[in-house]
Amino acid sequence: MADEIPFDRTFETAPGRAERVAPGVRRILAPNPGPFTFTGTCTYVIGERRVAILDPGPNDPAHVSALLEAVRGETVENILVTHTHRDHSTAAAAIRERTGAKVFAEGPHRAARPLHLGETNPIEAGADRDFVPNVRLRDGDAVEGPGYVLEAIATPGHTANHLAFALRGANCLFSGDHVMAWSTSIVAPPDGAMGDYMASLEKLRARPETFYLPGHGPPVRDAHAFLDRLIAHRGAREVAILRRLERGEADIPSLVQAIYIGLDQRLIHAAALTTLAHLEDLVSRGLVATKGPPTLAGRYRLPR
Repeated sequence: MADEIPFDRTFETAPGRAERVAPGVRRILAPNPGPFTFTGTCTYVIGERRVAILDPGPNDPAHVSALLEAVRGETVENILVTHTHRDHSTAAAAIRERTGAKVFAEGPHRAARPLHLGETNPIEAGADRDFVPNVRLRDGDAVEGPGYVLEAIATPGHTANHLAFALRGANCLFSGDHVMAWSTSIVAPPDGAMGDYMASLEKLRARPETFYLPGHGPPVRDAHAFLDRLIAHRGAREVAILRRLERGEADIPSLVQAIYIGLDQRLIHAAALTTLAHLEDLVSRGLVATKGPPTLAGRYRLPR
């Protein structure tokens, strides 16, 4: 099913090098490649002379040095964070300490729902629990500097506190991990929620911007068409789950095996979490039944 989306994995950017990717926007790649980060986290510098840094990235000394070198002779006034996963937010404190800039985000890390009795957060290690912004942003708030205005757009789903940022007047949107050209976004309960994620996709689809700069990988250049494919892809995952359950009750490993054909073995756990996110949404809509709240260990069936 992944080949239904025209992914772009041609991304040869070298870490630590500032390169202009849009008018008034520079990108610096962090040296943290991996199965969930692709070639690394993309940090963006917006503006000239008095600038903003968006998604400062991991607190890696080489990356922090590269960022500070990229803005040498300029004043960093604002730091914006799309969400509080460690590969996006942990360098904020170091950059703030060195520059005196204010940090803007939706808020500290939080889950989309409370933990169930006996449940642990399977991706707790990725959460930046130490992050606290200077300024908390709400949907529609703006962060301004000379020559730029960045509008905060609440896009929960990948995390509960995820924001995208639209660069007003530029047909450009910084999409964080919500929409990426190289892969679909993981939605992992309890941090994320599939119902929120789908609503956020629809929300972006209704906006005018067609050029996205994501948190990992190359730009999304025809965003409306790409969003249509993402929405259809998630719909197809739902259909695949329901069709498997038509054959009888199943657990999540059986569902993953049935619907993720040829999956990279490193991503099986991520696929299980995203399947759980789909099941949570399907149970909430009355389309799937399970005993108690949906969990990774649960068994699922169609309602009688």
